[in-house]
Amino acid sequence: MADKDEMRKPKKKSATIFGFPISIFFIVVNEFCERFSYYGMRAVLVLYFKYFLRWDDDFATTIYHTFVALCYLTPILGAIVADSWLGKFKTIVYLSIVYALGQVILAVSAIHDITDANKDGTPDNMTFHIALSMVGLLLIALGTGGIKPCVAAFGGDQFDDDQEKQRSTFFSIFYLSINAGSLLSTVITPILRAQDCGIHTQQKCYPLAFGVPAALMVVALIVFIVGSGMYTKNAPQGNILVKVCKCIGFAIKNRFRHRAPEYPKRTHWMDWAEEKYDKLLIAQVKMVLKVLFLYIPLPMFWALFDQQGSRWTLQATTMDGDFGLLIIQPDQMQTVNPILILVLVPVMDSLIYPLIAKCKLNFTPLKRMTVGMFLAALAFICAALVQIQIDKTLPKFPSSTVGQAKFINMLDRSLDVKAGTNEFTLKPYTANDDYLTFDDQFQLNLGGNAIYLTSLVDGNRSTVVIVQDGSLPKPLGFVDIKTKPEQGANDIRFFSGYDSLLNVTVGDQDFGEITTNNMSKYVGVPRGLAKFLIKSATGQECVYSQELGFGSSFTVIIPPTFTFGQNCEQNIHPVMDIKPNTIHMAWQIPQYFLITAGEVVFSVTGLEFSYSQAPSNMKSVLQAGWLFTVAVGNIIVLIVAEAATLPDQWAEYILFASLLLLVCFIFAFMAYFYTYIDPTQEEARFAQKEPEEKERRKSVEMKRKDSVKNRKEDRKGSDSSSDEEEVKQTKI
Repeated sequence: MADKDEMRKPKKKSATIFGFPISIFFIVVNEFCERFSYYGMRAVLVLYFKYFLRWDDDFATTIYHTFVALCYLTPILGAIVADSWLGKFKTIVYLSIVYALGQVILAVSAIHDITDANKDGTPDNMTFHIALSMVGLLLIALGTGGIKPCVAAFGGDQFDDDQEKQRSTFFSIFYLSINAGSLLSTVITPILRAQDCGIHTQQKCYPLAFGVPAALMVVALIVFIVGSGMYTKNAPQGNILVKVCKCIGFAIKNRFRHRAPEYPKRTHWMDWAEEKYDKLLIAQVKMVLKVLFLYIPLPMFWALFDQQGSRWTLQATTMDGDFGLLIIQPDQMQTVNPILILVLVPVMDSLIYPLIAKCKLNFTPLKRMTVGMFLAALAFICAALVQIQIDKTLPKFPSSTVGQAKFINMLDRSLDVKAGTNEFTLKPYTANDDYLTFDDQFQLNLGGNAIYLTSLVDGNRSTVVIVQDGSLPKPLGFVDIKTKPEQGANDIRFFSGYDSLLNVTVGDQDFGEITTNNMSKYVGVPRGLAKFLIKSATGQECVYSQELGFGSSFTVIIPPTFTFGQNCEQNIHPVMDIKPNTIHMAWQIPQYFLITAGEVVFSVTGLEFSYSQAPSNMKSVLQAGWLFTVAVGNIIVLIVAEAATLPDQWAEYILFASLLLLVCFIFAFMAYFYTYIDPTQEEARFAQKEPEEKERRKSVEMKRKDSVKNRKEDRKGSDSSSDEEEVKQTKI
């Protein structure tokens, strides 16, 4: 049912400033806050899945793209609700409330102190956090998708018919507010996430990273409602998308209903709707279907494009983010996209396209879109090349059938070691260069009678520390981490050979008390100069400093010869277990440049092409179709990621690039046979024939009624004849 308030409220002349209705400023601020909220939350989402909910890369990617797909499916629902029942204003208000509620729930789900925590800081009741997160994301998808088709159109409603120039400027400002919100949020929320927060345990501050976007969404809602009295609110006129679907459905049903040979063939299958719908609407539907047919290959582009927030962000976690003056977080690399958009859009419009035109090349919109697909495929080839270089720097962790071990000599003399078939000499307080792999029990010979039969747990990494036990050296085993340290941090632990209890801290993090010949727990330490405070039971102190990069792991040895006092730190020896990330994040810039250039050429041109080829009253139908291709693209990521099961990430990048190149050729073939039209001329041609069309429809309707009447009379006559025949038979 239509919104009565909107139906009764006549269009009034809005107050203006600089020639623009004041109401649009509320809409622009609302859009900025909403886009900040959405992109800020999305920037850290995949890392939240991996490092807080403890999902693996594949499952985190799957849920991420499922969420994005839902965000682009719900606009269809929002458009139908706004145009058919509530109107744009109430739809935006109601769904923004749902949206803000979802953001708040997601922020609450990330508070790890609301349930008991395990020793590693992860929540004990993980099911609670997962359930709350999924509810929050569902509400966000419904809210952001539902208002997406309404806000821009509602802004356009604020202008009078003679304000075309102001309306055009508004849409430029509106688009700028989207990119400004996206840019700022993808800079700020990763910084908030990187902070340590918590009451009982210290973890990355996801509640703050989600809480600020939630607050911005509440601000967006309040700002929009404050401007309520200034808005022009048009009554819902009925959803054209529903009408188009009904017209198509009737044509299909009518075609299969009239299969008999006596029914004449028609030029186009949509012509079977002529019995119920006028030719102008049918012609408009034909134009729309012609463009929607070209949309079929487009989801593959979005399948690659939206992996910036999933696979590419995870790739950045294994890279070096030190840019000198700036330390870039992995999720902050996504800011390259909006920055490049703001640069490339004017460059393309004012330089590249005019230059191509001067060269007298017919660079049509469909050719531009083909080039955009090709650039996106090149971006993924670049990502694959970067991944290959990253893989060369990553440690070879053990498979499930072998174990790995590293050996540390805690004796004050050199030691000859024979482990299985491996022979090497260890200097005092050093380790062998790399982990050794063993697939079975092995004999560990430390010289003389110090021979030990040693076995490792399959799939694990271990450190074997050789200490003095009486007159013989003795091995002590400790389990090591077997994954790269998370989020670019450095996993550090201490082994103490000191003859008394020690306590080690770094900042506000505590390694715990370390007894003689024992290993501390791992502590994640950020990149930079780390200062470790070592205290004895008697209160003596020593500060040990070490410069750390991204993603390394060290075992720091405090030898038996360690003494407190001046230069105490010179007696401490670090042993590198996992090398720091050495491939710089700057190597991701080429792939971001190519994908963004592809987006500018593909997306901006695609929207322009769709608008120019759509009938005047069906722009929203093609907008819904365009958003639907984004949703399908994210679904393709789920299918390929789950079905491919490729062992190497670079191979998956190549697979996606190959699929897009194939689709690119198919789209180029389809585009070659496309004929551009002027919808305005087509509509005018049918509008001129409207009186004839009404007469034709009237004649068809009269013939239909006469046909029905004749069939009834024939049936009645037939029944009468049957009665007379029955009477005659009775008389006989």
